[in-house]
Amino acid sequence: MLGILYLNGEYVAVDEARISVFDRGFMFGDGIYEVIPVYSGKLLRGKAHLSRLQDSLDAIEIPNPLAHAAWLKIISRLIENNYPNADSVIYLQLTRGTMARRDHAWPDDIEPNVLVTCSEQVYTAQDTATAGARAVVLQDTRWSDCYIKTTNLLPNALLLKKARDMDASEAILIRDNLAIEGSQSNLFIVKDEIVITPPKSRYMLGGITREIVIELCQQNNIICREKEIGEDELHQADEIWLSSSTREILPVVTLNRHAVGIGRPGIVWQQIIQLYQDYKLKVMRAPDG
Repeated sequence: MLGILYLNGEYVAVDEARISVFDRGFMFGDGIYEVIPVYSGKLLRGKAHLSRLQDSLDAIEIPNPLAHAAWLKIISRLIENNYPNADSVIYLQLTRGTMARRDHAWPDDIEPNVLVTCSEQVYTAQDTATAGARAVVLQDTRWSDCYIKTTNLLPNALLLKKARDMDASEAILIRDNLAIEGSQSNLFIVKDEIVITPPKSRYMLGGITREIVIELCQQNNIICREKEIGEDELHQADEIWLSSSTREILPVVTLNRHAVGIGRPGIVWQQIIQLYQDYKLKVMRAPDG
């Protein structure tokens, strides 16, 4: 069953949705997006995701056509009509709009195109027996405004493809000898039981899952610091984690084909993933609204 999506004010079947080839997102990657995890029909940090959506819109000067309550109404309807009470993922995309012809410049009165989908999502069980990713270190070839969650993800996609060609599932990106983030994830390391994550900057996208991890550390007496991570520190880490909305908190067990720490998910990760799963249960059990 393909379900329905929201496109420019209408709820339509997925296989019936249409948009012009002169959409600026299609022509130029001129748009932004947001991904919100849904557990048992409940949004995880919906307000924070919509706030980040607004930040990205402001950064590239696309007006937000919908108020917060309107976004939530659309999202709720899609969840109810696609995967009620189940795990899923909400995808929101706004492009600058559709032109009469291809042109780098755009008129002041152009109206954004708005797409929202709800798709089935299986969140992989994470435990010491099954969890673990292989990563490689690559130079960051992206542009300098990575804090904007833009649909123009070609550099990220090429870096991920290179990592997979090297038999890895993620690339950890290095800029000016500093480890920044993954091609599709935020970065944490553990050294001497201290959790470290790079501070927010224009070169990284501040993840919502990253914020949850920091909060969980603070609430449970796990030392967590936001500080720059040198490339040498990355290679010497006892543990390395990757975080994102759909991958949650994923331990890295090999880096450049060398074992990270003991080559298995570490003790601190075992603590944090249990805290994260407990937090998810609280979200799923929370009353609506």
